[in-house]
Amino acid sequence: MAVRDIITVPDPHLKRVSRPVEAVDDALRALMDDMVETMYEANGIGLAAIQVGVDKRVIVMDLSDKRDKPCYFVNPVVTPLTEECKLHREGCLSIPDVYDDVERPERVEVAYLDYNGKVRKDIAEDLFAVCIQHEMDHLEGIVFIDHLSRLKRDRAVKKVQKLVRLRRASTATV
Repeated sequence: MAVRDIITVPDPHLKRVSRPVEAVDDALRALMDDMVETMYEANGIGLAAIQVGVDKRVIVMDLSDKRDKPCYFVNPVVTPLTEECKLHREGCLSIPDVYDDVERPERVEVAYLDYNGKVRKDIAEDLFAVCIQHEMDHLEGIVFIDHLSRLKRDRAVKKVQKLVRLRRASTATV
């Protein structure tokens, strides 16, 4: 397992629509293992493969308190089960230090293949519903700030670009 670099906005890869996975095999499981390690290292709760530069329809998440129950979603399909939406404060590993409210359906169904390629179906509510929809957006080339006003989006991108420049400068002088 290895920690991979997480792509940040405005990297054009984040706008790519991810391709379906043809088979859950050892190479894909290795990618998912790397993604989980990367997510934990970055203190996140979800990560889409495109965020580490791989345009495959793969998501990993861990919403457990102890951060010891990773979930794997290959070729996920999300279907809203209610018209009621709820605002939830979101952040993103590809948009560090930026948080804002996004409105999403409160309850969804997610169908997917798991870590071993077995077909699964779950009902997602609360944080699970928010997180799976957020990560699904990544598979469609959407980041959460795309749900915000143009002004908020532009501010977020500038903030991330400044943060990335500062990080590069601090590592270059070490």
